[in-house]
Amino acid sequence: MAVAIIRILNNSPTMKFIIGDVLIIIFILFITRLPQSFSTTEAIQPSLTRLGSKRSSPSVQESAAKAVLGRLLPTHLHSFHFKIVSKDACGGQGCFLIENYDGPTENGPEILIKGTTAVEIASGLHWYIKYFCGAHVSWDKTGGVQLASVPKPGSLPLVKDGGVLIQRPVPWNYYQNVVTSSYSYVWWDWERWEKEIDWMALQGINLPLAFSGQEAIWQKVFMGFNISMEDLNDFFGGPAFLAWARMGNLHTWGGPLSKNWLKQQLVLQKKILSRMVELGMTPVLPSFSGNVPAALKTIFPTANITRLGDWNTVDGDPHWCCTYLLNPSDPLFVEIGEAFIKMQIKGLCSYRSVNSEVKYEHYTISSLLNVLIISCGFILSSSTSSEYGDVTDIYNCDTFNENSPPTNDTIYISSLGAAVYKAMSNGDKDAVWLMQGWLFYSDSTFWKPPQMKALLHSVPVGKMIVLDLFADVKPIWATSSQFYGTPYVWCLLHNFGGNIEMYGTLDAISSGPVDARISKNSTMVGVGICMEGIEQNPVVYELMSEMAFRKEKVQVLEWLKTYTHRRYGKSVQQIKEAWAILYHTVYNCTDGIADHNIDFIVKFPDWDPSINFGSRPSKLNSMHTFRSRTRSRRFSFQERSSDLPQAHLWYSTHEVVSALKLFLAAGNDLAGSLTYRYDLVDLTRQVLSKLANQVYLDAINAFRRKDVKALNIHSQKFIQLIKDIDVLLASDDNFLLGTWLESAKLLAENPSEMRQYEWNARTQVTMWFDTTPTNQSKLHDYANKFWSGLLEGYYLPRASSYFSYLSKSLEKNESFKLVEWRKQWISFSNNWQAGLELHPVKAQGNFLTIAKALFDKYLS
Repeated sequence: MAVAIIRILNNSPTMKFIIGDVLIIIFILFITRLPQSFSTTEAIQPSLTRLGSKRSSPSVQESAAKAVLGRLLPTHLHSFHFKIVSKDACGGQGCFLIENYDGPTENGPEILIKGTTAVEIASGLHWYIKYFCGAHVSWDKTGGVQLASVPKPGSLPLVKDGGVLIQRPVPWNYYQNVVTSSYSYVWWDWERWEKEIDWMALQGINLPLAFSGQEAIWQKVFMGFNISMEDLNDFFGGPAFLAWARMGNLHTWGGPLSKNWLKQQLVLQKKILSRMVELGMTPVLPSFSGNVPAALKTIFPTANITRLGDWNTVDGDPHWCCTYLLNPSDPLFVEIGEAFIKMQIKGLCSYRSVNSEVKYEHYTISSLLNVLIISCGFILSSSTSSEYGDVTDIYNCDTFNENSPPTNDTIYISSLGAAVYKAMSNGDKDAVWLMQGWLFYSDSTFWKPPQMKALLHSVPVGKMIVLDLFADVKPIWATSSQFYGTPYVWCLLHNFGGNIEMYGTLDAISSGPVDARISKNSTMVGVGICMEGIEQNPVVYELMSEMAFRKEKVQVLEWLKTYTHRRYGKSVQQIKEAWAILYHTVYNCTDGIADHNIDFIVKFPDWDPSINFGSRPSKLNSMHTFRSRTRSRRFSFQERSSDLPQAHLWYSTHEVVSALKLFLAAGNDLAGSLTYRYDLVDLTRQVLSKLANQVYLDAINAFRRKDVKALNIHSQKFIQLIKDIDVLLASDDNFLLGTWLESAKLLAENPSEMRQYEWNARTQVTMWFDTTPTNQSKLHDYANKFWSGLLEGYYLPRASSYFSYLSKSLEKNESFKLVEWRKQWISFSNNWQAGLELHPVKAQGNFLTIAKALFDKYLS
């Protein structure tokens, strides 16, 4: 048998390639099926050690931390001294130490902050200004920073008892979701990215996803496989939809990508990675998941390439649906995956070897040489032959996320997992596979324990890390024996589509990571923040960030008292009382429902009210959207019939109105605070939005009773609420449609790009995907936003036309013309998406005066 195999290998280069891969995969499977006697720490320690060796020098990191201080508190640049220390000084863990500076302090350092990396130093700085100076740091769009409470240089408070030592209980603090790059970061320039990376460092994030610019890398890789730019125009999505093109959900939609975009984003990615590495972070880079251009099937006709099914198009339009997946079992998968990893690290040109001619007879030596010239010629013409350098060993891949294997056979699943890892490890011998664990929740009917084990154990021990993506609500670690021994990160998901909704699970955040870490046989190696969109609910993200440094559970009510003092710069009794209410209501959701905002203003129901809502089939695909289950809830305004649409409500609205009243009462003390402005506008919006849900249902019930007068009264109130909320939102710069649109246009380098980018920006937050004349996108309003300009210009006309059709149907005693309304509305939406009208980018009006007037108008 062995002799026969040797003869085959000697006589056939192709068989040598195939059998060699098979033997390697079998070896990997054999190794990974050995008894896993290592502890989690021992399993990942080699990776931690190697990643530590890739970090910048102590002097570079100290300078990077100093630069963060200079951007945050330039007046105190000389008040702090920073020093990198080894883990030995921290008991073998990542840590920061805050001490009084021992030396001359006149016009010099007052506080010494030591840390194992620049991230720990920045975290120590943040900890000091929070808990010793009463300062606060949040995103600019959620109120920004409150630094007025920091004493002047020379007067900083001293630390007592020899200083403060804070250790990380787990090594990693992960950040981002694979779609955050589209919902939040898509239009960012370097100035905005620099602020975000500073925020990451201050929050202790040391394992951030770094997905920008990858299309430029893919272009170089695929050109090495004879894929043309025209082919890639059909493969890449538009700027605002790249996340889903990368996952193989769609293609072409919103595209094509211009050369300017590809170059611009690659340059930006290099700046992002450079700054992350300077600060001692470990970036997570993308890897190959099997998603390939359609043209690859023509070039390699014998390759195992499958066309996937439809993903949320209205009628399966092939222009954007049904992408192609290269099976991991095919040798070409490993070859492309290896080429992509190497291209990111070294910028090596990728081309087929001459042996490929044996396997793919149509692929001649002449064409191989042509590919080599095209591929390498492109690379040589770029600014550098090297791309990112050796900055990480951790790569994200989600081949099986929302894409189940064709069989549940465990041996087959193991071989697929081994092949995915082989593609990474061939490109980087020390590669670690970071995988989202969402599939184990969203497709739990397929991923039973045997299938989970087969995938999780398909790579060497310590070479896979799973993100328990929805651990704040549906933790998988607790029902899978700690992912069957695989290291995992406890993650907060929290937000879908970048929606604006006051919502949180503060109790789960304050205790969940601790419970997971101290549980029996725990394999937890980190905490993570995996929201789909950022810049909302700052209280949630501040608490979650602190859990990266807390070994004990947090007493949330006490923590909130210090949080509110820091956030507003002073202690105000009404604010304390208001936040105590918000903690037990808005921020204490325990119903297990994913909070995707479906308030009726922003997610207007598309239905015929004469038919029970519950009898209608769901229009939404579970791959992308999360529908709230109908269940009994407490409605403070009025209990509703289950045959009507239901928005998510998990708290007493009456209590939250009381919290708003307390917030308003604090206005005289806090009127100049930007953080107070943001929170008051957001809370007023939240209360009025829930009121609008009730008003909408009142209108629908009036229609069902055929009460024209009542229908008109309630529908006009709903419309007026939209107008008034728009005016409220316009009083804060952070709730404006105009800033989103202008940021998109600022990235454009010519009028054509400007129109394309604006269409992308408008479409993502409204219709999202394709339509027909009589059918809205299945994803319409998935990324809805409470933004001034969007309410008045988009949501208002929709509600007005719908209620007008309802009223006419009663007046004429005829059935509601749902299809006719859809035609009118979809036509309006398509025109709005292609519109070019300008929207304000500066706040208008006095937020406090407007909020008080609306409270008196609707709630007093």
